[in-house]
Amino acid sequence: MQLARYPRLRFAHLPTPLEPLERLSRNLGGPRVYVKRDDCTGLGFGGNKTRKLEFLMADALAHGADTVITAGGIQSNHVRQTAAAAARLGVDCELVLTRIVPWNGGDYEETGNVQLDRLLGAKLHFHPGDADRDAAMEEIAGWVHARGGRPYVIPVGGSNPVGALGYVACALELENQANDLGIEVDYVVHASSSGGTQAGLVAGFRAINSPTRVIGIDVDADTEAVATDVGRLAQAMADQLDLPGDIADDVVVKGGYAGETYGAPTAGMVDAVTRLARTEALVLDPVYSGKAMAGLIDLAENGAFESSDTVVFLHTGGTPSLFAYRTAFGEPE
Repeated sequence: MQLARYPRLRFAHLPTPLEPLERLSRNLGGPRVYVKRDDCTGLGFGGNKTRKLEFLMADALAHGADTVITAGGIQSNHVRQTAAAAARLGVDCELVLTRIVPWNGGDYEETGNVQLDRLLGAKLHFHPGDADRDAAMEEIAGWVHARGGRPYVIPVGGSNPVGALGYVACALELENQANDLGIEVDYVVHASSSGGTQAGLVAGFRAINSPTRVIGIDVDADTEAVATDVGRLAQAMADQLDLPGDIADDVVVKGGYAGETYGAPTAGMVDAVTRLARTEALVLDPVYSGKAMAGLIDLAENGAFESSDTVVFLHTGGTPSLFAYRTAFGEPE
């Protein structure tokens, strides 16, 4: 697997820790659960997008870009990490933020990731939830061109064959850590949305002939669409890396944990976030890792894993958005 042929910058604190969740494992009665701390990648409060941005921002610089443009929801972790990467490199950053989450109030639009976006110097463009984000980004790119700039558009979530390379590399990193610990990882469970994290992991494990299975927990409330996106991108990664065969059978996305729509709080999420805080002092977020952990807990309690299995929960970060969802957790006890 020749990742060295791809341009890459170094933003993340790697390798991220791989830690046992001993109290949670006992509470579940098995499987053995570990957490891969990609919330600790370091760039602008960290998160999974930092791995993708190492490749995406290198590609942007290779194309001579002086402005990066990307999009997401109001509390997007991806746009916050993109703003951080742009600040690190001294390039301009334009963010398209859409009101796709039925959650409102001053906390949601002023704190958490939004506050950090502004602090990092990005320019924010707010749009309705049904806005065409790709069209909005292209319009901004046109403005940048018109003033003599050189824009580089990063897709939502950084999920394309360039960004997903970050999680091809993560698969190898995790395999090496597991070998050092003397464990075999049966499953990796994580939040799946735009698809780049899961597609990269699936392709990465295939590339090193690892038996580890990846389970994406749909947080978009559209499991079929997420699985389709992951499968398409995973196949693109397999083709890019010259991996033989059809990779579609390696793509597993589980639904039922997202609630009515993306970003909407759920009882399962609140329970998972509270449970992990009080058993492991591990802080999850309400949109991604909280719902993914709710999925892992439910799967474990309903026999999806053997008690002897080792399951790694990939913590994708996003904790700044927790503050924007303060009221979802009720009144203080």
